[in-house]
Amino acid sequence: MARCLGEVDAVLFDLDGVITPTSLVHMRAWSELFTPFLAERRVEPPYTDRDYFAHIDGKPRYEGVRALLVSRGLSLPYGDPSDPPDAATVCGLGNRKNSLFNEVLRTEGVTAYPGSVRLIDALVAAGRRIAVVSSSRNARPVLEAAGLADRFALVVDGVTAAERGLPGKPDPATFLYAAEELGVPAERAAVLEDAESGVTAGRKGGFVLVVGVDRGAGAEALTEAGAHQVVDDLDALLLCNDESDEQRS
Repeated sequence: MARCLGEVDAVLFDLDGVITPTSLVHMRAWSELFTPFLAERRVEPPYTDRDYFAHIDGKPRYEGVRALLVSRGLSLPYGDPSDPPDAATVCGLGNRKNSLFNEVLRTEGVTAYPGSVRLIDALVAAGRRIAVVSSSRNARPVLEAAGLADRFALVVDGVTAAERGLPGKPDPATFLYAAEELGVPAERAAVLEDAESGVTAGRKGGFVLVVGVDRGAGAEALTEAGAHQVVDDLDALLLCNDESDEQRS
């Protein structure tokens, strides 16, 4: 079984927390949404960042809303994606979160992790096929804000999933769709993920290498979710990739 990216033909990157620190923007937006929401209803325990990793991270937005509500024994009508941000529905709360996210992104921008950019450039130079596979509907704007839109010919995001009827992570459908679009079987592709749900999706999809990127979820949690290995930064994969390329040549 491959353990180096140089031993695979394609690499599928999650975006938030793997390429860009937009997970921090997402975390802030979710906190701004749920901290007052729970406090106004006197629901305990209060929202914390641990809730983000346990119930929200890596999932499509509305599924994240519903999972957090379930964790507190709450239930709201699902509503419709066209619901306004002030609607008392799952979709309304999700749309409110998206407004908060876009506000932070506009005012503060985003800079990609340097180690991630170096790995992306190394993979492109080596002729590897790469794609972004994100649950976010904001993946393309985030890539543009980070100056990386030209690196990825294929982006499978929340918009793609909705158009194609693909279930979100931890279901492997979006990863498998991306691999198919790249013309590479799962047995020759790697998944890079910082979320437990994304790691689980990679393992369920039969991908030969699933790397957990620990940006806060914890190495133990990512390993339990199915990661073959866990790194703190994608820089850690550069040496292994270089050595494998030398063996190929």
